[in-house]
Amino acid sequence: MAHAIHPDTRLGYVHLTVTNLERALTFYRQVLGFKLHRRDGAAAFLGAGGSDLVALTENTKAQQTRGTTGLYHFAILVASRLEFAQSLRCIAEMDVPTQGFADHGVSESIYLPDPDGNGIEIYRDRPRSEWRDVNGQLQMGADPLDMDGVLAELEGHAAPWRGLDLATVLGHMHLQVANIRAAEAFYIGLLGFDLVLRLPSASFVSAGGYHHHIGFNAWVGAGAPPPPLDAVGLRYFVIHLPNDDELGKVTDRVRKAGLALRETSGGWLVRDPSQNGILLAAAARFPS
Repeated sequence: MAHAIHPDTRLGYVHLTVTNLERALTFYRQVLGFKLHRRDGAAAFLGAGGSDLVALTENTKAQQTRGTTGLYHFAILVASRLEFAQSLRCIAEMDVPTQGFADHGVSESIYLPDPDGNGIEIYRDRPRSEWRDVNGQLQMGADPLDMDGVLAELEGHAAPWRGLDLATVLGHMHLQVANIRAAEAFYIGLLGFDLVLRLPSASFVSAGGYHHHIGFNAWVGAGAPPPPLDAVGLRYFVIHLPNDDELGKVTDRVRKAGLALRETSGGWLVRDPSQNGILLAAAARFPS
């Protein structure tokens, strides 16, 4: 019998390897509007003034890899369409290279890389009442973004942008995997996320009826190898269970499945079948 993850499960932060911490901090602060929460040696922790959303660790010898599993992009969910418009204006005014724009029906998105090529999505959600059609089917597409409509939100808001709003969160993760069915068995069958959408070479899962907390694709090719542990990119991302009891239910299932589970100061580290790192933690320890 399948086990369902608690509907209040959310994401915490994403931890990345970068080659130049000062360069990365300039980008994340000036372009994306993050605040530096603290530094710890070669690591820095950023967010919107509340919980950490992004951790960066410098490895000057780290190499970029292609054709491997790992990060496709992490997605920062802003609090409103106005906040989304402010991010769009800042990116445009600073002439930052982007990778695309899209209206997904459930959300509106900007895609861009950080200086090391780590994929980032900045997005805003539409109200949940607008996510489904008259038949109750989730409407997720990839239409062109209405740039003029987004930027019209700025009318009457001439004050300088002060950066990300406190309500900003890590909305979802999109991963590259070696095998879609193996990834589904892990994220759905073991961790307990709900399947939201299945495409020929990608799937999207969530907790509590969200459009997706985790997406994974095999676009790099079936059987793709994991990157070296010291490569640029994803170290791990955090899944917050609502309390220790719910955390225990998930970690018990992981143990019984025979997967390696390592205790850290922040939670329990496990790797999916494609070796993407996940830190399982109780949100009570890390309030958002």
